[in-house]
Amino acid sequence: MPPIAKLTPDQTLFHFISGYTSKISGTEVGLGIEPEITFSMCFGAPFMVHPPSRYADLLKRKILKYNPNCWLVNTGWIGGPYGVGKRISIGYTRTLLKAALSGSLLQEDTYTDPVFGFEAPRNCEGVPAEVLNPARSWSSRDAYMTRYRQLAARFLDNFKKYMEGVPTEVVAAGPRLGPLPGPG
Repeated sequence: MPPIAKLTPDQTLFHFISGYTSKISGTEVGLGIEPEITFSMCFGAPFMVHPPSRYADLLKRKILKYNPNCWLVNTGWIGGPYGVGKRISIGYTRTLLKAALSGSLLQEDTYTDPVFGFEAPRNCEGVPAEVLNPARSWSSRDAYMTRYRQLAARFLDNFKKYMEGVPTEVVAAGPRLGPLPGPG
């Protein structure tokens, strides 16, 4: 995933319900060295007593009332899978967050992510283009897209548990695994 992406309200709700994160050695007991993909409904599953659709509805009301820009931030790997690539620099993450919060990131040209459909910036002063478009940081775009599509399939499989009561437009805001367009 790109290090930052602008989400529509429905995409925001999809990702909020999904609660995508990873377990990292040193923060979880019994893990190996490699980070482990996990999902924690609404980013707090153990503490949620209601169905995710209820929390998503509360978030939707806030989004409709205040009309915020919603951003998805990824601090994971670029340049290849774990062991090949490296973690996104905290400096780049800070630069992107400052640009998002100041509004300057909204002025940048974007590309539509071919799998998740969100908008990611092509440029941000102080952040290399290959960081903004992770497919460019891997030695093989095909290898990247294979892994990326596997991640998207995990999102879709996870979301099946939460579809009851979730509006169809939120379900439709998830990733798409159809044919991919050419290089972007």
